Amino acid sequence: MTIALTIAGSDPSGGAGIQADLKTFSALGAYGMSIITALTAQSTQGVNSVLAIPPQFVEAQFNTLYQDSQIDSVKIGMLMNKEIVTSVSQLLSNHPIPVVVLDTVMVAKGGHSLLNVDAVNAIRDLLLPLATVITPNLPEAAALLNCDEATTEDEMQQQGIDLLKLGCKAVLMKGGHLSSNESPDYLMTPEQVVRLTSPRVNTKNTHGTGCTLSAAIAALLPSNTLEDAIKEAKNYLHGAISHADDLSIGKGIGPTHHFYRWW
Repeated sequence: MTIALTIAGSDPSGGAGIQADLKTFSALGAYGMSIITALTAQSTQGVNSVLAIPPQFVEAQFNTLYQDSQIDSVKIGMLMNKEIVTSVSQLLSNHPIPVVVLDTVMVAKGGHSLLNVDAVNAIRDLLLPLATVITPNLPEAAALLNCDEATTEDEMQQQGIDLLKLGCKAVLMKGGHLSSNESPDYLMTPEQVVRLTSPRVNTKNTHGTGCTLSAAIAALLPSNTLEDAIKEAKNYLHGAISHADDLSIGKGIGPTHHFYRWW
């Protein structure tokens, strides 16, 4: 069984962050472990406050797990500040994990910032070179590259190329912010460009979709090729979004349905 580790923030409403990652790992047959980088007070209606975990305690969580178990993959989500980014980069440099999926979480669905400004450069400089694949949406890619947000698929591809130059092995450019009937993504490596699409689902309940996709990739990649893992992860996410309205959670932007195949 794949052992997948998530390093991310906690979402007490259960739709995103650590909670979504663990649900996704379980749904896709991986055993999930977690390291919490931040506590949030949030619901489907938004984030009220955030409390960062001291970097030393993030390190303590990692070292305790790493000494005990053979970890096959790690998904990195919300890291909050430069100090935590630096600690995580040092941990992974000194304690290699075969698969590193970096979800460049910067802003919550409701618009609340989840990453301090000084941490963006640290992610770009310290974590991107360690990543097997990164999964930025268009605003996140623009922030990492310090440029305007892509508005076309050609611009998406160019920004993916520019991100590859920063040292990561692969980029999954997510085109959900484009205004089109489908949601185009581009999987980009130095050797290939693969366009992946899925129809848009008419639902407001999309809380945690980015977390869920990157966690799905981390669960699947140790036993699949990169392209197959991402295709299967996207298929799982599309099903979870398609069944999101089967749930009735909260008064705001509800979660996707992580266990739609079983419930």
